[in-house]
Amino acid sequence: MARLALTVQEPCGSYPTLPLTASAEDFTWTASGASFADGAGFTMTGRELILVRNDNAGAQTITFSSTVDAYNRDGDITAYSIGISEYAMFGPFKKDGWVQADGKLYFAVPAADVYFAIVRLPQID
Repeated sequence: MARLALTVQEPCGSYPTLPLTASAEDFTWTASGASFADGAGFTMTGRELILVRNDNAGAQTITFSSTVDAYNRDGDITAYSIGISEYAMFGPFKKDGWVQADGKLYFAVPAADVYFAIVRLPQID
């Protein structure tokens, strides 16, 4: 199988098109599904929040894969536990130390019924 490619979702930001219609700011959860064994990833900018929801009957873990940064250090986040029916939020992650060679952030969970939503925060000047 291949790594699950997650779609990044972006909120309207400070100046949405008005009037703001129903469902305009809704976001979608994506199940880790059959690809959970190969992990997931998305193209990162450094402005993303990773939302995680555990719908499994037991606690599950999530692991984020780091890369060596400019100071020659790395540090995976390993086996962060998310309880039954709990939610967790990660990031934003700096690109240095987290972005993989293909421009993506990688993470993995051990169950098919853990859900993700990737939210890219708007750039605010």
